[in-house]
Amino acid sequence: MSDDLPTEDLADLYEHAPCGYVSLAPDARIVKVNQTLSEWLETTGDGLLGRSFLELLSFGGKIAFETHLAPLLRLQGFVNELAFDILKSDGSKIPIIANAAEKRDAEGRHLFTRLTLFKAVERRTYERGLVAARSRAEAAVGAEHETAILREQFIAVLGHDLRNPLAALAAGARMLTEREDLSERGRVIVKEMSGSVARASALVVNLLDFARGRLGGGLTLTREPDAQLTPVLEQVVSEIRIIAPDREILTEFAIQQPVDCDPARIAQLAGNLVSNAVTHGAPGIPIEVVARTGDGSFTLSVINGGVPIAPDAREQLFEPFFRGSVRRSQQGLGLGLFIVNEIAKAHGGSMEVTSTDEQTRFTFTMPLQSEA
Repeated sequence: MSDDLPTEDLADLYEHAPCGYVSLAPDARIVKVNQTLSEWLETTGDGLLGRSFLELLSFGGKIAFETHLAPLLRLQGFVNELAFDILKSDGSKIPIIANAAEKRDAEGRHLFTRLTLFKAVERRTYERGLVAARSRAEAAVGAEHETAILREQFIAVLGHDLRNPLAALAAGARMLTEREDLSERGRVIVKEMSGSVARASALVVNLLDFARGRLGGGLTLTREPDAQLTPVLEQVVSEIRIIAPDREILTEFAIQQPVDCDPARIAQLAGNLVSNAVTHGAPGIPIEVVARTGDGSFTLSVINGGVPIAPDAREQLFEPFFRGSVRRSQQGLGLGLFIVNEIAKAHGGSMEVTSTDEQTRFTFTMPLQSEA
């Protein structure tokens, strides 16, 4: 009886399956995609190869990938029924339910992440209908009053309900590492947990600043009229040297005058710029951090070698959620340079970018004394 059954074409089954298939390299670049998913996205498979999968995700999808899918894959090797949106070529969203699994070799090295994507249009339409109905009911109470409440609640949730549990998780991971006798597997799991908590904490900080900048009254500053920035910048560079011990970071600080600024915010700005240089700069070329005072201004420059940033990309670098070709290796949300620019503006300063075959330079300039 089985001899009479037709033979299935496995290649055709993969390409035209009633679901999307995509395989990702360890850095989230697309290495294989089936025709079904290409048609959903209204593009070609060749047009998707080599791109970061994060470029296809909505804002919420990026958060789900960074804080849920990627950490769980590292810990257990699979994730089932994760909901997020992917973006078509025209920017419209397709609601998706995804299953994912890692492919590793005999030594445990991560080779690929395989995802199966199912459309969830009807389910998401129903869910969004409920959300829309609730929004209309709330708007009836008073749109302006409700907006103010939602704004404050959003910032409060980011600042308290997310950061405090993350801090507790980080402390717990440190205690396990320092005080418990863990197996080799246990140490790997704790290390992955600590990395996931650090990434989630950085996302929360950036989102909190984004919320304050766009929804609230702008970034808050705690100015010190006579701030001494040399030790602040030295501490920032020291921390990044620990994180990236294989990168050479050279410093030249000639800060002869105090600066009227928020030292913590300047440290945040410098940390983002140096981390950006570590991520995108050529590994064999030292990173330079130069800061000086003079002519009534404070300037901070971070310089790295490597492939120059294209002119069209430079125009969008400080936009929120921008992830151009220069950011494909980075698996963040694209808020780091936006926050840098917001800190610069809050200090009455500005950011400038130059990029050539020889070097890429980010320069922050602000007045020594606040005009206010």
